[in-house]
Amino acid sequence: MRDVTAGVLRWNGAGAGGGWHQVEPPPAPQECPVAIVVDGMSQAVLMATPHDLRDFALGFALTEGLIAAPADVQGFEEAEAEAGGFPAREARLWLRPGLAARLAERRRSMVGPVGCGLCGIDSIEAALPPVVPVASGWTMPPADVARAMAALAQGQVLRRQTPAIHGAAFWDGARAVTREDVGRHNALDKLAGALVRAGLAADRGALVLSSRLSVDLVQKAARIGAPILIGASAPTALALAWAERAGITLIARARGESFDLYTHPRRIAGS
Repeated sequence: MRDVTAGVLRWNGAGAGGGWHQVEPPPAPQECPVAIVVDGMSQAVLMATPHDLRDFALGFALTEGLIAAPADVQGFEEAEAEAGGFPAREARLWLRPGLAARLAERRRSMVGPVGCGLCGIDSIEAALPPVVPVASGWTMPPADVARAMAALAQGQVLRRQTPAIHGAAFWDGARAVTREDVGRHNALDKLAGALVRAGLAADRGALVLSSRLSVDLVQKAARIGAPILIGASAPTALALAWAERAGITLIARARGESFDLYTHPRRIAGS
């Protein structure tokens, strides 16, 4: 897998001393699917850093009500897994006798980000489906990145009332469509729905997010065919790898007239 942090281009505006510079960005945080498996049954697959997984599994089991107390857990093991060429992990808990039946009943009634009902590795594969390639050749000049971020900020009406709000915008070079939510994923989903209802093609513009860029946001961008993804904060390592495979131009740390260009620079004029 190519190291997409090795040739990052930073744009510092078009003034004196500005232009493109090759930089070494800070290390991208690791992110992978982690399956919480209890007594051999996958309970949930979550994107997380692959550290302190025993604490993660125990804490998840407690906060989600899978167990009543730490004493309900009698064993733990961590296992490596793989999906689509990407690394993954299983965090396996083993409970004291008598809890399995209640856990199975609760699992049948769970909603939200749970496993797909198969074994842990199949649930992990569902979290990392085949990469959807983006073929759009839409381009934008470097100065438009700052314009797109400004348009996102202008469209964030709720954020002017409270800072606890994320935003997602679609920028086509002339205008922006913006949606907001407390969750960054929800904001992007709302935006995708708004584009469909307005008859706007996502492959003719850039997605602009107020947040860091994790792999699930890159996956969503690929599914709707967006060629450029711009984030205000940093990307994860898995997000970079996914963007590279999907053919998405990923831009991060877009603030003021500066931004870092990680993948597929051909869509940014002059890069």
